[in-house]
Amino acid sequence: MTEPTFHLAQVNIARARGEMTEPIMAEFVAQLPEINALADRSPGFVWRLQTEDGDATAVRPYADMRVLINLSVWTDLGAVRAYVYRSDHAAVMRRRREWFERFERMYVAMWYVPEGHRPTVAEAVARLAHLEQHGSTAHAFSFTEPFTPDGRPSPREGVTRNDACPAT
Repeated sequence: MTEPTFHLAQVNIARARGEMTEPIMAEFVAQLPEINALADRSPGFVWRLQTEDGDATAVRPYADMRVLINLSVWTDLGAVRAYVYRSDHAAVMRRRREWFERFERMYVAMWYVPEGHRPTVAEAVARLAHLEQHGSTAHAFSFTEPFTPDGRPSPREGVTRNDACPAT
């Protein structure tokens, strides 16, 4: 019998400093096609939430209409970590305070999904809430306290609490 194959779902949220049409967000919005294309061609990328326009900035998962969501699926933790911290995406992260306010709550969560599963926004919001309430568990975890697909704590692989999420 074949073992089930899992992929890693990742959600992050951020509170924008303005609407996507406002000047304060113009540089961020201008970079979206390039950054999304980078994700799409990155090793280990599987899927990302997007509208017909090719991004997810129109999706509003919370009552606060300035909270944006990024939801994606990757083959494994190493793949998403490489994209977030070691690709050209990192340059956008370094400028995040220009476009996004600091979050005082959990804003990134990851969890394993069966290969082929595409998580919903509601599922992602629930995983983020679970992480905030219970800390890192196999159900929802952070970069700094990851788990393996079989539910065991995983080595950190060099990520510290000082590593920043791109969406904050």
